Amino acid sequence: MNQHTCILCLASLLVIGVIVAGCTGIPGVDPGQPGPATDAETSVVGGNNRFAFDIYAELAHDSGGNIFFSPLSISEALAITCDGASGVTAEEIRSVFHFPENDTARREGFFAINAGINGENAGYTLRIANALWAEETYPFLPAFIDTAQRYYSAEVTNLDFINTPEDSRIIINDWVEDETENKIKDLLPSGSIDPVTRLVITNAIYFKGTWVKQFEETATHEADFRTGAADETVRVRMMQRTDEDAVYGYTETGTLQVLEMPYAHESGRELSMLVVLPKNDDLSAVEASLDVEGLSELRQSLQQQRVEVYFPKFTLDTEYQLPETLSAMGMPTAFGPGADFRGMDGTKNLFISDAVHKAYIDVNEEGTEAAAATGVVVGIGAAPPEDDVPVFRADHPFIFAIQDSDTGNILFMGRVVRPSSA
Repeated sequence: MNQHTCILCLASLLVIGVIVAGCTGIPGVDPGQPGPATDAETSVVGGNNRFAFDIYAELAHDSGGNIFFSPLSISEALAITCDGASGVTAEEIRSVFHFPENDTARREGFFAINAGINGENAGYTLRIANALWAEETYPFLPAFIDTAQRYYSAEVTNLDFINTPEDSRIIINDWVEDETENKIKDLLPSGSIDPVTRLVITNAIYFKGTWVKQFEETATHEADFRTGAADETVRVRMMQRTDEDAVYGYTETGTLQVLEMPYAHESGRELSMLVVLPKNDDLSAVEASLDVEGLSELRQSLQQQRVEVYFPKFTLDTEYQLPETLSAMGMPTAFGPGADFRGMDGTKNLFISDAVHKAYIDVNEEGTEAAAATGVVVGIGAAPPEDDVPVFRADHPFIFAIQDSDTGNILFMGRVVRPSSA
């Protein structure tokens, strides 16, 4: 990886493999044009952000280490899945992901989000894509396919899972690599596609950009980073901006500091990284008190001012097995023989048998590079301020979120407990 190339690549993938038996093709539908759906978009953004904090809390409970994931990718792929669910299964998915009760509002909300993400912007590249990969002989319900295409612009490709499962897996993985600029390779491992696979749903989000205020490489230096574990420290490459032009959105409370680092843009939506840093090393106390409303209040209280910024270069690689996590969050039915995905094929034979989420992020002087991928397989049953200039020294664990600054939509979220450099 080129540490001197300033890019932010936020890529995420959700795969849903439906394992059953069956037969015929899939109709095509024009995806249509984006239209205004302000209320619906606001509702979906709010739900995505609540899900982000919910799953963050679940992951933090399971691990004391680094966390990094894409709530938007998981939410959008499960929104498509929800369109194929009925009964208790659909109710649980809606509850966990905080989707609007009204199906049309949910669909129009994601449609509006995607239209905004895929809008032209001369300052950065930002796009989101969905795709359906269908067993060529299986009779999916036209309404399910139509909804995926119309509201999510999901391209449909028929594959021969029955006779050439390994070739099909390679085709899907190639799509993933292409959409994530080769950052996610071999997402679907060997054997994950077999002759009873019937459907794979993929979602990818990609962003390439630079900091508005880049860090000088010559100012980066070795420094200690306190991990918060029994006085343990690790050595990191610490970037810094302490010049007169180091003006950022900043706020603080009695227990934490908040810094907003925007990404360069000329038009369209503004994106930024929001960093929440405890004034002491007790990240758990901040995690316990921070929620969607709290983060929104902190964002609203940001004021542009000069800040002395010290921020570590870091690289994270994460992987999560999601069935147990999502079940614990309130949607166990989807993972058992009582699942109801009749909206996909008219039967109640399907359930989610496995789900995995992988993510990667690299932060350096010029920008950020990140990628994330999720696979879901569905199977058949049987430091304080100094003077007047605040010092933001991120030399101990912190939380961060990459957001759409206009809507507050959380694209990626994580925490850094132990930075590592590529």
